[in-house]
Amino acid sequence: MNKQLLMGLRKKRRVYHLWKKGQATQEEYRHLVRLYREKIRKAKAQLELNLATNIRDNKKCFYKYINKKRVTENVHPLLDDGGNFATKDKEKAEMLNAFFASVFNSQTTYPQGVQPPELEDKDGEQNNPPIIQEEVVNDLLMHLDIHKSVGLDGIHPRVLRELAGELTKPLSIIYQQSWSTGEVPGDWRVANVTPIYKKGQKENPGNYKTVSLTSVPGKIIERIILSELT
Repeated sequence: MNKQLLMGLRKKRRVYHLWKKGQATQEEYRHLVRLYREKIRKAKAQLELNLATNIRDNKKCFYKYINKKRVTENVHPLLDDGGNFATKDKEKAEMLNAFFASVFNSQTTYPQGVQPPELEDKDGEQNNPPIIQEEVVNDLLMHLDIHKSVGLDGIHPRVLRELAGELTKPLSIIYQQSWSTGEVPGDWRVANVTPIYKKGQKENPGNYKTVSLTSVPGKIIERIILSELT
């Protein structure tokens, strides 16, 4: 909806009121209806073409537009183990949270500095944590997608990319310390979790999967770890 279209729609409304008052003909009003209906259709088609053409550079706007056109609904009432339905948002959130937490198996933890047997070399020597190079961190910061969403820490990917030169060294130190101690900053372990319905009965919490919105700096160290493991 550009300025020209908005002005045209206001003109159409004025002619409508004039027609109701007998100061304009019905044909004048109908002509404006047909004219601006066609202009709106062409403007919408051009918008969708631009979104589809630029999807590689701006996926966020494309899917934001698509989601607005989809018929969405809140999470269906969920059925707990006692056969009771959870209908309030807080109840459904707590039930889904409990289910998602239950699918993770508790694993044996090892004291600091001691690695599990499967991470040891054949000779029995433990692998030392790799040195995180500042060049690697800087490259990941410089290639961040500025159209990605912001995590709960409120740090936008564009801020991180624009300030890559200033943030590379402190982030490298944090990443190295995190890897060496096995500790992760609290902000990186907090996420906005959205349940997405998969299939089956909608009242069953097991038929939902999770989509998590996490911190961007936390995602960077995940990529570093993945690169080292592979």
